[in-house]
Amino acid sequence: MQDFQIPQGKTLRVAISGKSGCGNTTVSTLLSERLGVTLINYTFRQLAAEKGLSLAEVIEKAKTDDSFDVVVDTRQVEMAKKNSCVLGSRLAIWMLKEADVKIYLIASDDTRAKRILNREGGDLDEIKRFTAMRDREDSARYQKLYGIDNGEYEFADLKIDTATRTPEAIVEFILSYLEKRGLIEKI
Repeated sequence: MQDFQIPQGKTLRVAISGKSGCGNTTVSTLLSERLGVTLINYTFRQLAAEKGLSLAEVIEKAKTDDSFDVVVDTRQVEMAKKNSCVLGSRLAIWMLKEADVKIYLIASDDTRAKRILNREGGDLDEIKRFTAMRDREDSARYQKLYGIDNGEYEFADLKIDTATRTPEAIVEFILSYLEKRGLIEKI
């Protein structure tokens, strides 16, 4: 349901980052629909599907093979540079230098684990262990590959705690911010 547009002759690139379970994919998808722009959410999950591997296998291989990260990160930034878009990824706010707005989504470890459980099923304690391991591994790779500390996101234009708001309310908040900045207008 597109109800906003980008002013004539302008482009808009919104970068949204957050750890697993923060609502990155949901918020990015809803925002792209409301703006009528391309959603770019190319992640390890999509790469795993393309290669016929499980997400856990890709994460394990990425520990010793940097090409997995480089493929994902390079491909999504290249895609984002082409047109107006919403780029939702762990590193979007750091990697997409051309982003007009950078948004970081936040949720507690407990909230994130419960969301992952609701999305994928399984055992809550195992999800907490896996998510903590994934966070550590991701942070170490980002630091090694790009010199990025993904715990340092103060430069983001918006930092939104997703634990207390619905995805729809978060999108409304973002749209209001974009409209106030003159980056979008109501149709």
